[in-house]
Amino acid sequence: MGLAELFLLAVGLSMDAFAVSVCKGLSLGKIKAKHMCIAGIWFGGFQALMPLAGYFLGSFFADMITRYAHWIAFLLLLYIGGSMVKESREREACGVNAKMDVKTMFLLAVATSIDALAVGVTFAFLRVAIVPAVSFIGCVTFVCSAAGVKIGSLFGMKYKAKAELCGGIILIMIGLKIVLGGLGIL
Repeated sequence: MGLAELFLLAVGLSMDAFAVSVCKGLSLGKIKAKHMCIAGIWFGGFQALMPLAGYFLGSFFADMITRYAHWIAFLLLLYIGGSMVKESREREACGVNAKMDVKTMFLLAVATSIDALAVGVTFAFLRVAIVPAVSFIGCVTFVCSAAGVKIGSLFGMKYKAKAELCGGIILIMIGLKIVLGGLGIL
């Protein structure tokens, strides 16, 4: 997986965290730099930890099913991306309150990074260099989440659905590229 693909994957994965961060910014009203950093650290940290956990989980099974790795990666990314596209179509108000305490942020960080766990499993099948990959994903998510808090405080809900839709489409396209590459078409 090249740097451009990893960047697109990181952006795609960070869109859930971005959307929640926008809601946080909306609910907070007046924000400070610490609010942006708190969101960035929680969401970026979990977006880095979850694929790492998925990678180690997937490593146990990678050797057994290497022939089908491109199909597994495709199906996982198609499911995750499809779910994000579906969520972007649902007209729902932000269900996020202004709290930024440990319990609230932990639950939000876990909820927004479940898809990253599945991507980590995919990384094991594709034999991706995991430490640089998860570090990069964590950093991209940190920036997107911090920016999301600021954007939420400025613009509100205007971009939430668009961010989720873009993230879902990016993940589906990466999945297509992986399966076509595995079939020898690309």
